[in-house]
Amino acid sequence: MKRETLISKWLNNDLNDQEFEAFKALEDYDELVKLDNSLQGFKADTYDTSSELEGVLSKIRAAETQKTAPKLGVFKTFLRVAAVIAICFSVYYYTTTLDTTVTTQFAQKTTVELPDASTVSLNAKSVLAYNKTHWNKERDVELQGEAFFKVAKGSTFNVNTTSGTVTVYGTQFNVKQRDNYFEVICYEGLVGVTYNAQETKLKPGDSFLIIDGKKITKEKDYRSSPSWLNNESEFKSIPFKQVVAEFERQYEVDITLVGVDSTQLFTGSFTHDNLDVALKSIALPLQVSYSKKDGTIILKRE
Repeated sequence: MKRETLISKWLNNDLNDQEFEAFKALEDYDELVKLDNSLQGFKADTYDTSSELEGVLSKIRAAETQKTAPKLGVFKTFLRVAAVIAICFSVYYYTTTLDTTVTTQFAQKTTVELPDASTVSLNAKSVLAYNKTHWNKERDVELQGEAFFKVAKGSTFNVNTTSGTVTVYGTQFNVKQRDNYFEVICYEGLVGVTYNAQETKLKPGDSFLIIDGKKITKEKDYRSSPSWLNNESEFKSIPFKQVVAEFERQYEVDITLVGVDSTQLFTGSFTHDNLDVALKSIALPLQVSYSKKDGTIILKRE
């Protein structure tokens, strides 16, 4: 195994027993261990990469001016040190600048605590991403899907979606961003929703809803939290195709509509805990029948 690969795996604590023996056999093993020990106190905010690298290069240049054999060994040592510093910094920079990503699958929900003690509850088939390293400077998250936020007071908090941005200072709200569907409901505090470069302010009970590119006016919502947190999906005058899509996410099923208008508006709800009860909840109001065939649910208008 190449020397660089051994060092990289050693830095990541990823050596097996055989590889560790090979690493210990390196001629500069003792120097690498001493260097690693000295880097244990390394802090990103105080570490000046440019000055440290310049210091190493200065020593290398000084070694190059010496022609004696003993000095050549020093030159090799500093080359190794420079290489290890570069590897250490690269590994540290890579691991500390990666976003933390949380993903939920079909029929799965989870709650995430952010670095400032804000919490995010993710609905099924959703993705949340944020950066722990930069959190004190920017409280920004990326969302695909649906989530309920309880934001701790502090600096500006942004929820970025492909449809728009939600900005708050400390509040509770729900964001749902799906295909051709973007909805924000404020439950506490004040929320700013930026959509097509225009901001709309939401107070408790206010909603912002865009379906298929059109803004939809909704009545006040006086609940303290969204229904899906209690394993139930509720809809008020929402196109049936959105109801079907949510049903598929909650039960990991495929639904086929036969003779059913997917654009008709639906008002009602379905539970996330019982498939048959849930099917009746969406089929009976529209007076359609349902059946199961080869893993697919068929909703049919007779």
